[in-house]
Order: sequence, then C-alpha cells, then structure tokens
Amino acid sequence: MAQRSRRLTHDQAIFAYCLAAGFPGVALAMVWIWGGNHASEVRGTLMLVVIACWIGFASAARHRVVRPLQTMANLLLALKEGDFSFRARGARGRDALGDVLVEINGLGDILQSNRRGAVEATALLSTVIEEIDVAIFAFDAQGVLRLVNPAGQALLGQSSERLLGRGAADIGLSECLEAEPNRVLSASAFPHAPGRWGMRRSTFREDGKPHQLVVLSDLSQPLREEQLRSWQRLVRVLGHELNNSLAPIKSIAATLGTTMERSPRRPDWEEDLRGGLGIIASRAESLERFLQGYTRLAKLPPPQLASCDLPALIRRAAALEGRMQIEVTPGPQIEMPIDGTQVEHAVINLLKNAVEACPETTPGGVRISWQIDASFAVIRVEDRGEGIADTANLFVPFFTTKSQGSGIGLVLCQQIAENHGGTLELHNRKDGQGCVATLRLPLNGA
Repeated sequence: MAQRSRRLTHDQAIFAYCLAAGFPGVALAMVWIWGGNHASEVRGTLMLVVIACWIGFASAARHRVVRPLQTMANLLLALKEGDFSFRARGARGRDALGDVLVEINGLGDILQSNRRGAVEATALLSTVIEEIDVAIFAFDAQGVLRLVNPAGQALLGQSSERLLGRGAADIGLSECLEAEPNRVLSASAFPHAPGRWGMRRSTFREDGKPHQLVVLSDLSQPLREEQLRSWQRLVRVLGHELNNSLAPIKSIAATLGTTMERSPRRPDWEEDLRGGLGIIASRAESLERFLQGYTRLAKLPPPQLASCDLPALIRRAAALEGRMQIEVTPGPQIEMPIDGTQVEHAVINLLKNAVEACPETTPGGVRISWQIDASFAVIRVEDRGEGIADTANLFVPFFTTKSQGSGIGLVLCQQIAENHGGTLELHNRKDGQGCVATLRLPLNGA
C-alpha cells in the first residue's frame, strides 16, 4: 500500500487512506448485514447506505484537505507572478490551517510593501541618474553597455538607442574597463568633450551576474577653480613679501635722493647715505633669499629610495640642533626604504620650527618620538610653545609669521612626505600648551 501511495497524487493518496480507514467498519457492517436474519431487500438497502456513507465521507475528507492546499497554491502563484492583491479567506489564529493562511497573507503584505519601496527607490535612482551631471555607464560581464545616462550620451555624442547593446571598444570606452579603477584619463580621450576626466570603476551584480559601473566626471572646472585659488593665494603672499621689501627701498631711495639734491648738504649726509644703502642692501638680500627659497621649493627632486635606519636618522637630526636639548623618546627599530637626505631635512625643519616656537627657558621644550602604526612609521615632534594661532595658511608657500622666515619650511616638509606616499599634519596639543607635528611615512616605500 505504501509503495502504491507513492505513485498516487496527494489528493488520491488522501482519498485512499480515508477509504482504508473506513474499510474495517464497512467490513463489519457487511458481516452483520449478511449474517443477520434480514430480507434481501433490507440487505441491499443497508449495503447501499453503508457504501454511500463510506465513499461520501472519504470524498468529503479528501475535499477538506485538498481544497485549502489548492487555495494556498493559487495564492503562492499570484505572489510568484507579482500580484500581491489576493488574500485568503478564513485566515484566523488558533487553527493550524488559519495560521498558515495568516502567514501567507502577511507575506503578501510584506512583498507588496517591499515592491512599493523598490519602485519608489528605482524611480528616485532613475531621476538622479538622469539629472546628475556626471557620465554613468554600466557594462555586463562581456563588456556590453547596458545603461547610460544623458550626461554619458552627451560625452560620447550619441543617443542611448545607438549606444546600448554595443561593446566598450566600439564606443571608445575600452580604456575605462582596463588597468586601475580610479585614475585621470587623457585630455584626448573624448573628442566631443575635451578636458580632464576623472574615472572611477566599481563592480556590482544583477541577476547574479557581475557588471561594471563606470563614472566619469569632468575635472576641468574644479581644477580651474582650484588653480585660480592657488594663484590668488600665491599672488597675495608674493605681493605681501615684495611690498615689505620694496616699500622701504622706495622710501629710503627717495629720502637719499632728496639729501643728495639739497644744497648745502647736512654735515652727517654721508652717514645717512651709508645707513640708507645698508637698509636697501638688507632688503635686497631678503628678496634674494625669498627667490632662492622659491627655487628650492619648485625644484624638489623625486625621492631616491634606499634602506635607511630611521631611529639613527632621527637621533642624528636631533643632535644637530644646538640651541636647545631635544628630548628623544626611544621607539622600535625601523629599517625602511626612504630618501634619507630628504626625510632628514624634513625632520630637521620640524625640529627647527619647534625650537623657535618654544621659549629657551622651557625645560623639555621639544620632544621627538617614533612608532609603528599599521603600515606606517609615525614621527611626532612636540613642543611647549604658544601653539598654532592660524591654521588657514599653514601650508601656503611663502606665508610666515616669523620676521626672518621664508615661509617654505613646512611646505617643503609636506612635499617630502607626500612624495614618499605619506602625510604631514600639525595641530595644537590636547594635553597642554604647544603644538605637535605628525609625519607619517609608509613602511614599504612610496
């Protein structure tokens, strides 16, 4: 019976089991009917009644089991087809079948809410993609274009109807699917839209298949604006420095001219002449130092990496400072590929600034330490000076608050750090008065 039920459908098996369950009772009824003293007409009638009840109740049990299953199958089919409006009747608690129907109705509500949210999110995303001013392209695993926004169409000078379904090489974007995912493309990459273009590439999956998303943004305008701001800062600082030197030169030259034209001249005119010429020579020397500093900043060579003992370099730089005893805090032994000459120059500059910012009578005024943080060597120079009052012009070339400063020391240190793939940061100390300079250099080189 078990083997035969496996070949039957679910409703047929239910009907067969119901018949099997009632068979003993029917058999006993048949024995009683035929074994008793009954007329033949009565026997036939009783047999028909017993068999009719037997088959009727078995059919009712089958219908009672199969009908809810058919209802649930129809509901699940509707959910599968995306129709979430159907709901099952008779969904009530404290009943096994009712609990199942309640859960199916709840699933329909959740899916309907999720689809509404997905439709709204898709509509918002489509609007953003349509309105954004960066070019967006989506390629499938074979490099075929599947999505492009209006900015991308304008960049390539073609409509979406002509672009979609074509390969990246056919539309001139094969370069975007190769090499580094984040970089700046050549100025001649897009004849219809010349300029500097920044490219970012990422991957995503759709229907379980990998796709690539390429975003292209025009860097020309931001670069022009940043270049303009840089020139404005540079001209402002250059003008400040030149005025500081040319104004007294002009004034003293005019005074000396008046003295020379006066007749008779004053008895001490030669002394005034020597003093004025000395001031002019001093200011001219200051301008010469200023221009030499500019040359050093503009001609900084790329670092020549070689294995270097960083603690020995730091101790050597600290020993060169003769105006104040530098407190050297021991750290781990570090051998790393750097340009020793440039890094030592940067450390010397940071120590020099720290010493000049710290009163000579302050004990332990300057301290230098080093440590390892992840994949970086970190050098810290701390002082007990007055701290940083204005951080806006901290790394502006030629800006200085010192009477004899050139304004290139920190900028030069920053360039050395960045050329090594590191960073330089300055901020006021949180544990007291003073400033801390943090120089980070990668342990594996630039």
